[in-house]
Amino acid sequence: MKVGIVHKNSGISKSEYKVYDKFIKYLQKEYPLKHDITIYFLGERVGGMTTGSRMENVLKILSKGRLNRDIMRTIAHEWVHEYQRTIIKRPHGPDIGGKNEDEANSESGAVMKKFERDHPDTESVIYK
Repeated sequence: MKVGIVHKNSGISKSEYKVYDKFIKYLQKEYPLKHDITIYFLGERVGGMTTGSRMENVLKILSKGRLNRDIMRTIAHEWVHEYQRTIIKRPHGPDIGGKNEDEANSESGAVMKKFERDHPDTESVIYK
């Protein structure tokens, strides 16, 4: 399984890329996907997205002007949705409330806390 990364005016500096790579590997361990995926880090919203959106095999993440921790939580949220849809085969469900959305909110916060605990060396980048 490969993760492609595309930056479109993302606002993320190259010096921060290693932390994002480490976090994405952590997500793959926690929520393993079986297919390739592409993550787009975007400088502005596209379509009806808020801070993130997911279409099969593609995650779009609003990154410019946001704290790295918030960007990473959004990645985790959309990653959990990808896992729900492609691995455990759940139907979409409502965008507000409902099992999938509540779980993605909960799990993205938990995985962020676990990553911070397991990788204290990344704190200076996460809170930037």
